[in-house]
Amino acid sequence: MIVNEPVHDTFEDTPAKDRDPDWFKRAVFYEVLVRSFQDSNGDGVGDLKGITAKLDYLQWLGVDCLWLPPFFKSPLRDGGYDVSDYTSVLPEFGDLADFVEFVDAAHQRGMRVIIDFVMNHTSDQHPWFQESRNDPDGPYGDYYVWADDDKQYQDARIIFVDTETSNWTFDPIRKQYYWHRFFSHQPDLNYENPAVQQEILSALRFWLDLGIDGFRLDAVPYLYQEEGTNCENLPATHAFLKRVRKEIDAAYPDTVLLAEANQWPEDVVDYFGDFPAGGDECHMAFHFPVMPRIFMAVRRESRYPVSEILAKTPAIPANCQWGIFLRNHDELTLEMVTDEERDYMYAEYAKDPRMRANIGIRRRLAPLLDNDRNQIELFTALLLSLPGSPILYYGDEIGMGDNIWLGDRDAVRTPMQWTPDRNAGFSSCDPGRLYLPTIMDPVYGYQVTNVEASMASPSSLLHWTRRMIEIRKQNLAFGLGSYTELPSSNPAVLAFLREYGDDLVMCVHNFSRFPQPTELDLRRFNGMHPVELIGGVRFPAIGEWPYLLTLAGHGFYWFRLRKDAAKPAKGKAVTEATVATAPLAGGAPSRTAAPGTSGATGTTGTAAVTAPDTAPAGASADAAATTTADEASTGTAPGRAGGAGAPATGAAAQPPAAAPDTGDRAAPGVSGTYARAAAADWSSAPRAGATAGDGGPVATSGTAVTPAAAARPPAGAPGAPGRASGAGGSSAAGGSSAAGGSSAAGGSSAAGAPGGYSGAAGAARAAARTAVTDRTSPRPAPAPDRDGKAPAPAPAPGSGSAGMPSASPGAALGAAPGRSAHAAGKDDAAGAARTAARGAGKG
Repeated sequence: MIVNEPVHDTFEDTPAKDRDPDWFKRAVFYEVLVRSFQDSNGDGVGDLKGITAKLDYLQWLGVDCLWLPPFFKSPLRDGGYDVSDYTSVLPEFGDLADFVEFVDAAHQRGMRVIIDFVMNHTSDQHPWFQESRNDPDGPYGDYYVWADDDKQYQDARIIFVDTETSNWTFDPIRKQYYWHRFFSHQPDLNYENPAVQQEILSALRFWLDLGIDGFRLDAVPYLYQEEGTNCENLPATHAFLKRVRKEIDAAYPDTVLLAEANQWPEDVVDYFGDFPAGGDECHMAFHFPVMPRIFMAVRRESRYPVSEILAKTPAIPANCQWGIFLRNHDELTLEMVTDEERDYMYAEYAKDPRMRANIGIRRRLAPLLDNDRNQIELFTALLLSLPGSPILYYGDEIGMGDNIWLGDRDAVRTPMQWTPDRNAGFSSCDPGRLYLPTIMDPVYGYQVTNVEASMASPSSLLHWTRRMIEIRKQNLAFGLGSYTELPSSNPAVLAFLREYGDDLVMCVHNFSRFPQPTELDLRRFNGMHPVELIGGVRFPAIGEWPYLLTLAGHGFYWFRLRKDAAKPAKGKAVTEATVATAPLAGGAPSRTAAPGTSGATGTTGTAAVTAPDTAPAGASADAAATTTADEASTGTAPGRAGGAGAPATGAAAQPPAAAPDTGDRAAPGVSGTYARAAAADWSSAPRAGATAGDGGPVATSGTAVTPAAAARPPAGAPGAPGRASGAGGSSAAGGSSAAGGSSAAGGSSAAGAPGGYSGAAGAARAAARTAVTDRTSPRPAPAPDRDGKAPAPAPAPGSGSAGMPSASPGAALGAAPGRSAHAAGKDDAAGAARTAARGAGKG
């Protein structure tokens, strides 16, 4: 019997060109509890009209899809997951007309809406169960799983071990046992009965006809039971999901089914369906095991918990996507870990027993991480960059806290904190009437932590989160790209590549609380420049050797790898024999490179003189990418720093005092006593015209000479790559090639504007020519100051920010395509259903 027959809607009027089947892959999801978000009528309980009033805030944040947990009619013994009517709204939340208005308002702002649908069970107050227990031979008698004893299905695990002792409960009215996988007041439906299947399909169509964009299917692994199994992931379950997907795809395009299957990845991938067909069951599935392992990895300061679970994750069909989250809304679930790992997590994150719930930890993100801003940012960066679509929990964007003194899951379901005013701006009611008390402690209390204060502070977590969401949308590789982990020399650093066509994004995360260096094998991207996505800073070019980076404690980098290498400078080509060597202040020649021996080929003058490709600390990002001729001639250019804007330290920028200054520079991220892996043997006196440290002969004025022998780095120093020999000149890794950022005499750097000189580089060109001409005689050393120290060199001409066009993130890629007006609103397809709903709600 069909209790609620929805208005039929085939969506036949939706043009194919307006459809966006991959919208959920690019989307950022936001879970919002109706009860907890905003109270519109002052009764102390959040409602649908309240959420509608706050949609502008969610649009500003950058949310693409809203996920509403159950708001159906319910006795609320399990937060609404104990449904008593699948097709009606809980009266305190509003009515169907309010829901339709909410969906339409979200669609007008370009946001989609999915809702929770509890497929596995109902409340024991549902009319179906009441009829089943009172009339075993009636039409609802076998809507649930009944048995004369509790001996069946003994291999099935008990999920809520802290409250339930069996999956069977005796009913005193029917005098039989009924089956339940969760609470005893939530009996499981009997999917062996075709009428039950039809009821569920009808309820799904009912909400789709009201304009929603999909469902989170709750507890789908447990739909069927079979003796001798654990009653999870059975073939009959997958067969029913295939039927659901087929009917929804045929009538409701661009809708999504998100499976909540708390299983190991090798089991969850089955819920995507047929791999060659691109998936014929659920479009999405939560990746439960990766969540607790992020927390373990940070506490252990090791990437391996995350690396190993991602390595064990099988490939998924082309039309499917993972759902990534940091907490499973109500708790940090610990089902998909070993007993030893669970004990470790309890010891680290739930020292107070009140923080535990079921097999998990009922705490919000900020308290879990001790309100450490660096850790919160690291976790959010992982959430937004790991393979899958991120799912945010309401309030986490402002760092809301929890209340472990409240019962069950209510600890993390407190009212949203909007303002420092009465009831946190959530409701105008008397504070004692609130459905749950607001957070009032001195750290997370609403007087301190609220949306109003966060909006007023540009450095707040809220503004930072919005910026990160914006960056994710500008780079399609995050949502649509492949995932490849990059080997890292440091076990505390996780690095991976997201690739989608020409969009290459490299993410590097430090799980340690201390600064950490790492070397990455990026030879595949030789000659490309990493551009940091948050600030648009252009990092040194990738070469043949491992790329060195230094990350702050709990720090991270997001890079776009740009393929636009600089073109060679124009001018007269010169031969190796005509290249002149400019003596340095210390008497040793600076590096020179003849055309053909480095990345830069030829200049207008007589020599191509290399120079550092970074500016002194404090210079602008553009200046860091511009080479100056005076620094090259004096050998006083600073070494590369590990992080953007950090000064070089130690002897990385300069060789020992007793050694000749070759003008060489430290590799990025190196701060210590050596400038490169194959350090020059400074004890050997250099011969006239020789350049120490290179792996091949160096072109000098008329004569090619052999460089000084290379020596090993100091004992205990981390190994960095040596230099490859260059034919007839300095090597490509030696800083004189286009990949190394060398500058030609004309002033055009490899890090400069592609296609030749920019208009702002004219001064640099003239200065460079003058410097080359003046290098026929030694340059006197600068006079020491009163302390006997050499003064810092004056800024070189042409090294300002005008010498390099700024690199703006997202310039090459537009934002993710938005949904069309028709697809967003489903304007006319569900008209009859909406009209009926509004009439019913207001009647």
